Amino acid sequence: MTENFRRNFIPLIVATALFMENLDATVLATSLPAMAKDLGSNPIHLKLALTTYLLALAVFIPASGWMADRFGAKNVFRAAMVVFAAGSIACGVSSDLGSLVASRILQGIGGAMMTPVGRLIVLRTVPRTDIINAIAWLTVPALVGPVLGPPLGGFLTTYFHWRWIFWINIPVAVVGLFLITRFIPDTREESSSTFDLRGFLLIGPGLSLFLTGVTLIGLGLLERDMIILITLSGAVLLAVYTWHALRTPAPIIDLRLLAIPTYRAGVVGGFLFRTGLGAGPFLLPLLFQTGFGMTAFQSGLMTFATGIGAMFMKTQAAAILRRYGFRRVLIINAVIASLFAALPSLFASSTPPLLIVALFLAGGLSRSLQFTSINTLAYADVPPEKLSRATSFAAACQELSGSVGVTIAAMGLQFMQFAEGGNAVDAAHFPPVFLLVGFVSAASIFFFSRLAPNAGASLLPTDALKAAEPAKESARLREGHVS
Repeated sequence: MTENFRRNFIPLIVATALFMENLDATVLATSLPAMAKDLGSNPIHLKLALTTYLLALAVFIPASGWMADRFGAKNVFRAAMVVFAAGSIACGVSSDLGSLVASRILQGIGGAMMTPVGRLIVLRTVPRTDIINAIAWLTVPALVGPVLGPPLGGFLTTYFHWRWIFWINIPVAVVGLFLITRFIPDTREESSSTFDLRGFLLIGPGLSLFLTGVTLIGLGLLERDMIILITLSGAVLLAVYTWHALRTPAPIIDLRLLAIPTYRAGVVGGFLFRTGLGAGPFLLPLLFQTGFGMTAFQSGLMTFATGIGAMFMKTQAAAILRRYGFRRVLIINAVIASLFAALPSLFASSTPPLLIVALFLAGGLSRSLQFTSINTLAYADVPPEKLSRATSFAAACQELSGSVGVTIAAMGLQFMQFAEGGNAVDAAHFPPVFLLVGFVSAASIFFFSRLAPNAGASLLPTDALKAAEPAKESARLREGHVS
């Protein structure tokens, strides 16, 4: 296997899974209003189809690193794709909200293994100084999902039926399985640690109960006292897990990794940033279709430009990071991306469609650069033997952020409905909610600003390392470490 193949083709193969996940998520978000009408549900209630999938990811992702070490990353990755495809078939034949939610949980179990294990394969097979480009290659096909998803979902929903949005995963899965079997090497640790069953039984139900309780707030599906009990039970289990993890040599989610500054910034700062931006795929179709009266197809054509901007930025991200460094890029770009996340608060039904598309294109450039920076910086200083646990931890936080983002957005809309005194979702309800999610993303700056000036320099080529030395020396002088 040539070095060029290792750097480029393996990330592209792994990205088949990310393509399928991203396509599914963006297609579904565009089709939610039509699905709600067909299933006889409130469009806001149908957020359960989004959040339960993300919840299943968060619950099962913690076990992905151990499974990759124990059974081999290639075998786990391949099995995960089969489970995801089976869940897609189940979604396609769902007849009500309950069966759809159950099918999305099955999809989530497969997705929980695909993303972190796929990233682990890339991190273990690509040289350290090529990780930025490898991550960019890894995400390029995945970004085709957001490009194709909105118009494809809108087209299928408007002119055929929303059930077709789940069937399109099957041919992608078949191609991915062939490529994985043929080209992906089997990477695993020579010896795996004992599975932390106690930790899994704490963090899985803890995350499930806590996020389920938060998700149910305001839906009227359960009594208030029951929702409080579910939420508090989850919080207690998570607190007990924290106590357990800090006293166990090899916990299923290793909280001690947060002691690494670059990992802490990538995971915690990334969580806040993704939480705000994760609300967009839920809010925008509702704004355009319910608020502005567009069809699902028209709505999809408005939002697909974000993916095009993101794809273009993947070709430029490495050069920008080499020139300006991780810290500066993360701080400045967090401000820019957060402003774009809040910008739909100014949209009206009279806003020119071309202007909206142009703004989404520019916003896609910004958020793509931020995601690439966060995804690579997190692993800059993680020891090789801890990569499997680091990818599981980071992936769990990443998926949790999406669930939290959708929940915050839905609660914001419900509050605005209550404040305005109506039951229907109206265009006037959206501006404060977009401002809120933009503020949440901007809060990530606090963690990025605490990075050292030369943070992530080990991921850059040798010339970039030399260029970072003056900044490093200056920082040490300011801190009084040089006599």
